[in-house]
Amino acid sequence: MEDPPVGNTRTLLHFVDGAVAYAGPYLHETGHPVHTHSFFEVAVITGGTGFHESLAGRQELEVGDVILLRPGVWHAYEDCVDLELYNCCFSADLMQRELAWMREDPLLGYLLWTGPFSAQRRGILTTHLDRVMLDEAIGHLQGLGELRRELVHLHRGDIVGRLSLFLSCLARAVAATGVVGRETQIHPAVLTAMRMLEAEPAHEWTLTELADELHLVPGYLVRLFKSSTGLPPMAYLSRHRVELAADLLLHTDDPISRIAESVGWPDQNYFARRFKSHYGLTASNYRARFTHAGFPKPASQPRAMVRSRSG
Repeated sequence: MEDPPVGNTRTLLHFVDGAVAYAGPYLHETGHPVHTHSFFEVAVITGGTGFHESLAGRQELEVGDVILLRPGVWHAYEDCVDLELYNCCFSADLMQRELAWMREDPLLGYLLWTGPFSAQRRGILTTHLDRVMLDEAIGHLQGLGELRRELVHLHRGDIVGRLSLFLSCLARAVAATGVVGRETQIHPAVLTAMRMLEAEPAHEWTLTELADELHLVPGYLVRLFKSSTGLPPMAYLSRHRVELAADLLLHTDDPISRIAESVGWPDQNYFARRFKSHYGLTASNYRARFTHAGFPKPASQPRAMVRSRSG
């Protein structure tokens, strides 16, 4: 198996060579240290034992478990004994382009946007696949992995198609747990509100202004929004802002004060509280931890797996 198209800048993982999506098997013999990444990551557990550690808590892993992480989330694998997993990584750019339609699908929208943002999940969503769905998911991941050898500009449609099939499989598994409804569509006003908030995160949004823009009563907008996303509009905006801030902390040298202002929180104390509440670290500690510590890139190994020997 070829090396994955993933590079690292200390403890930050990022795509290289123009990749937009990747899938491949890994083996963590003992563990894998704390790190974050600039892309979406989905881990499907296929063998062995271990624990997943993140701000959302410590989870004992078993075959069939799935962990989805939005960009910027930090996590680690600990106390592993030959933990086998299939990793799927895809760029955030895809979510704004080829996969943007998924936001309008209740199940996929929950899987990728509202589910990881809701409650205390901190950008992480977990589920479990039964044997049949696990086999289906691995089949899609293997197909995606085979495209690693192909030129992206000639096979972008194939890559997006394989990734879509995999994500759809996961979305059905999440829906089967009953945590998300099976509505046929999300209210257009909610979709418009989400896009408006994301397009102008630095704007000093208020619920009244947003509702006026949509020609709705504020209370009705809140009910619509919570019904579709599990969150009121301003809470959704906060999660979007904090994720933007994390991306800027990792990928720019901008002062934290400038980053805070650019995402809509010019009050430094308020920004500090919101960021730490979401990531469990101050903005300065988050930047230092994930851009200034050594992090070894996994190397290719036999058994068509990438092994991690880090403890």
